[in-house]
Amino acid sequence: MLHSMRYLFLLFSIYLFGVNMAHAEEMTNRLIHEKSPYLLQHAHNPVDWYPWGNEAFLKAKKEDKPIFLSIGYSACHWCHVMEEESYSNPEIAKMLNQYFVAIKVDREERPDIDSVYMSAVQVMTGSGGWPLNIFLATDKKPFYGGTYFPPEQLKNVLMAIVDAWENKRGDIAKSANELADALDGIAIASRKNEDIPDSIFTNTFERLFSQYDADHGGFGMAPKFPSPHTLSFLLRYYYKTDNKKVLEMVENTLNHIVDGGIHDHLGGGFHRYSTDREWFLPHFEKMLYDQAMLSKVYLEAYQITKKEKYASAARDIFDYVLRDMVSPKGGFYSAEDADSAYDIINPAKKREGAYYVWTWQEIMNVLGGEAGEVFSYYYGVKDGGNVGSDPRNEFTKKNILAVAYTEEKTAKHFKKPLQVIQVSLAVSKQKLFSVRVNRIRPHKDDKILADWNGLMISSFALGGRILHEQRYIDAAQKAADFILTQMEMKDAKLLHRFRDNAAEIPGFLDDYAFFAYGLLDLYEATFETRYLREAVSLVDTMLQSFGDKTSGGFFLTAAGEETILLNRTKEYYDGAMPSGNSIAALVLLRLNRITLKKDFEIAAGQLMNSVSGDLVRTPTAYTQMLIALDYYLAPTKEIVVAAKDLRDSTVGPIVSLIYSYFLPHKILLFRPVRENDPILLLAPWTENQDMVAGKTTIYVCENHVCKLPVTELEKLNKLLEVKDG
Repeated sequence: MLHSMRYLFLLFSIYLFGVNMAHAEEMTNRLIHEKSPYLLQHAHNPVDWYPWGNEAFLKAKKEDKPIFLSIGYSACHWCHVMEEESYSNPEIAKMLNQYFVAIKVDREERPDIDSVYMSAVQVMTGSGGWPLNIFLATDKKPFYGGTYFPPEQLKNVLMAIVDAWENKRGDIAKSANELADALDGIAIASRKNEDIPDSIFTNTFERLFSQYDADHGGFGMAPKFPSPHTLSFLLRYYYKTDNKKVLEMVENTLNHIVDGGIHDHLGGGFHRYSTDREWFLPHFEKMLYDQAMLSKVYLEAYQITKKEKYASAARDIFDYVLRDMVSPKGGFYSAEDADSAYDIINPAKKREGAYYVWTWQEIMNVLGGEAGEVFSYYYGVKDGGNVGSDPRNEFTKKNILAVAYTEEKTAKHFKKPLQVIQVSLAVSKQKLFSVRVNRIRPHKDDKILADWNGLMISSFALGGRILHEQRYIDAAQKAADFILTQMEMKDAKLLHRFRDNAAEIPGFLDDYAFFAYGLLDLYEATFETRYLREAVSLVDTMLQSFGDKTSGGFFLTAAGEETILLNRTKEYYDGAMPSGNSIAALVLLRLNRITLKKDFEIAAGQLMNSVSGDLVRTPTAYTQMLIALDYYLAPTKEIVVAAKDLRDSTVGPIVSLIYSYFLPHKILLFRPVRENDPILLLAPWTENQDMVAGKTTIYVCENHVCKLPVTELEKLNKLLEVKDG
């Protein structure tokens, strides 16, 4: 009998398993075959999602249905909210499946698609963001769109679109054609060239100063993005003017960012942006590009001020990336999610920031009496929680760690020596971090993007030299070698994304510009000529495939790569990341100073002309482009180190001295004194820069006019102290 019951139970279990598997198959849509982590997050929605491609557009034409295009990225908090509220909702899914062809796009995989339709929504509504939701006619022309829609609003919008599609098709076609014409104008129109006044840098500073928040750092009110390229521009303006107010603005901002809740004080790294003016309450996603750009501006601030706080901030970022964001083969992962599980029993339920926040009791349980009190005082931890504005009730009785008092004030409050407080805080942070690693981590977007890796390679290379950390340079090399072997084709063409052992998607402008940018900094950190040679090859390809031969500048997509995109766009505006054109301009200029190839300087000049009108009218929107313009106008400091080889013991101290200075207009070359060295092919003007009296010799030149060579550190130091010009 028992045997028969077990047999029946087994049969029933097999039946249930089959039912569940069939149900799982029913709940799987086409996105299950994609590699994008964001698309895979929607692969089990009841929505009949299509990836971007001809299949979806042919279906829309055949069935005469409008297209619902939804664009987001895997670490986006409000994308997750909409996925949970709307795309997992059977009623909404039924509406989408019946009346629309639904397409899902990862904006990080396809920035070209995102660029076109973000522009459309900005034209329609005056603003944009993610998730981005757009309604298209069957010819891909947009006619309505927005960002986050709550479920009931989305239902109303869907029904209104259905009604208009059935009864007001002529109005839709007219609106779509007018908008498409406007987008064509934005994409291909030649920007009006204007003379750029000598006062452009001062005008930009004055506008930034008018927006500056002296109380909390940063610019404007809320939300606040770190915008490191704007701070880097200000550091260059300080270098030009010695205006102490400029440096004070940058330092105040960097101090508030590193002390604020936007900084992960336990695990390192920075969240994407702050929802408030005080840099306290962030959106908790961590993006690789933020780590790259923030670490660089902290390094630059350290070079200028020699303040250990800024070096520590850069190390904090680098150590976080090395611990959590590096693939086994060396490429850097893209992001960590904003949301994470708050209940270990039910890990499917997630809240924003759950991995990072603490109750007062949790902290006291880990740290105990006095150590807990010291930690809580320093970081503003409260028994009832320290989050004031909490509209979604995600942070009830929770605490976000942000420095509330200085170490000195904390020492005074507890009547302890400063060193005792510092040790206590360091030990407490390590204890809490050890506890936190046992929580369920946020989802990691493990795709590897060539452009974001380029930014991170640049920062690691610079950080390795400035901070005397070879492991940072090693990380930069490993990532660069990964991209060169796994994501570059034989004809110097890059692929954009690597994931799941496959590199796919033709590279965009940002991939070429950002990766070449990283290779240039990696060359200067290692003096391995192959990185310089690769940078030249990639920029040659960039000029050929992306250049606008008529109006100057570069398109986001290569000629002929995308045949079903509405139009090719050119992006100049520096947003959360610098634009590809801004970085391309700087790369072209740096390579021109190294190689003396006139084509590079001409292309950079044409690019500057193509954006000159916008630079004059709204310069604060183009601060990375202004960094390139500053490099274009300023005299370059060319530094050549001539020695037998890199093993010479005198080379290290020389390079360390050079990197101890903030030299925003420099190039640095190593000239091994041997025949037919590869550097002579890339920079033939270095041929006569030889060793003097058999000693390692340094040539410091300005616009390729060299001062007398030196062989002693003291004399080199005096030359470096003299600013460009």
